[in-house]
Parts: sequence; C-alpha cells; structure tokens
Amino acid sequence: MKIYLDCYPCFFHQALKTARLVVNDEKILRRILLEVGALLPRIPPFATPPEIGREVYRIVTRFTGIEDPYRDIKSDCTRRALALYPELGRMVKKAPDPLRKAVRVAVAGNIIDFGVKEDFDLERDLVGLLSRDFSIDHYKTFCQEIKRAKKILYLGDNAGETVFDRLLLEQLPVPVVYAVRSHPIINDAVVDDAVAAGIEGLAEIISSGSDAPGTLLSLCSPEFLRHYNTADIIISKGQGNYEGLSLEKRPIYFLLRAKCPVISRDIGVNKGDLVLKRCGLDKKPPVSQGTD
Repeated sequence: MKIYLDCYPCFFHQALKTARLVVNDEKILRRILLEVGALLPRIPPFATPPEIGREVYRIVTRFTGIEDPYRDIKSDCTRRALALYPELGRMVKKAPDPLRKAVRVAVAGNIIDFGVKEDFDLERDLVGLLSRDFSIDHYKTFCQEIKRAKKILYLGDNAGETVFDRLLLEQLPVPVVYAVRSHPIINDAVVDDAVAAGIEGLAEIISSGSDAPGTLLSLCSPEFLRHYNTADIIISKGQGNYEGLSLEKRPIYFLLRAKCPVISRDIGVNKGDLVLKRCGLDKKPPVSQGTD
C-alpha cells in the first residue's frame, strides 16, 4: 500500500508518543520532531508506510538511546492475553466450526496496537469484537485452501496478539512457520514475544529479517523469503503487514481490524471493521456462510 498524505501527521504522533515513554526532556522531544519533519519531504511517492515508520522509529532510538520503548507494555499485553487464553480455548473447542471461531479470535486480537490505537480495553473490547461479523469474509476460500495446503507461513503482528494467534495455530492441520520482526519496533512481536505467548511447539518461529513495522520483502532474510515463496498459504496479521504486502500476488490472507481511516479506505471498509481478505479477490464480496 502506498503512503497517503493522511499518514504524515500520524508519523509525528507516533514519534512523540513513543519518545515520551522513555524521556521527559522537551529539548530531546523537539529534536526528534524536527528530525521527523526533515525526513518527510524526502519520502518518495511510491513509499509504503512501514518504510517510513522504520525511519521514524530509528530517529526515536537515536535520540533516546532506548531500542525497545514498549518492552514493558508488550510483556503486560502478553500477560493479559494469556489470562484470557483458557476461556477462549474452551470457546473455540465448543464452537460448531472451531477453525472459524479461531479465525475470529485471532482477528479480534488485532485490537492490540500501539502504533495506531492505544486507548483500548483488551478484555471489554475483545468480547464486543467476537460477536461482530466480518465486513470482508473470504472464509470459504480460506477453508478450501487450508485443506489443500502442505505448508503455511503465518506473519505475526503485535505482542500479546500472538496469544490469540496461538489459538488459530492450534487449528491449522499442516506445518506452520511463524514469522515475527527481527528487531523491536512499536509493540510488534519479536521472537521472545512469540515464545512467551506459547507459540513454540506449535510452529517454527523465525525472524523475518524486517525491522520495519510491517513485512517489507526488500528487508527480509533469505530464510524468510524461501518460506514466503514456497508456502501454499500465507496468513498475514495486522495493518503493518497489509501495508507492506497488499500489492503482492502470493496467496495471502489478510486478517485484521481496520483501525486506521487510510487503510479502511484502501481496503474498502469502514473504520473498525473486521477483515478476512484473500489477496486478489474483490474488496467487498458477499459474506460467506458459516457458524461459529
């Protein structure tokens, strides 16, 4: 997905919000914002938001000296999600279609996002999201391709959300490679966050090689690209991965909540909608039938 003008103020907001987690010095905060302001005019029109986000967070790290400002927040999100895991697991097992319910739980877990939305109540909001329909629902095609697949690549998004991914991983019938960021950025998951969520043993956990807040193939490791190019299905969680991969031609299923108005417009849904979208299919198909 290309960058839009509406993204520019968001970069300033993210930089200031993140820097304030670790520093109180107004002079440092001002220098960070000035550096971001100097960066933005150099953005080429074909750049993607994760490419610019990567540079913005590098500026924050350079001036604050802190590589993982969200470390404690990520740990807390994982702890809170793990507390919900037993009940959600029972809900999935009792559902008429456990796979569909697990998909719904995984998408609802995308509420955890400190890059766009930090004023969420995980426990309260999750209950509401689990009862909502998908605005784009390619579940029927998803099931068909899952049944034929011999290898699945799963692109993780945020720490804590990884716990909800775990419930979906438990329902997938073939080997899965679970890819996370190579370096801390916002509250995106790295290998340690995936291990803390209990993913180890359910999937092979790898680092994508991308240190951007999304999957940028130009930054990814040869190991990741090998999995990306040979997977029968790619499950892509979250907005950042959508931003980086929305124009790709691979069999990618985007699972996300549209929290940003720019992404909502790009996908063709309303802000707040839940999405299960197969890359290459129409933006607004009829809702597939299924019970969960």
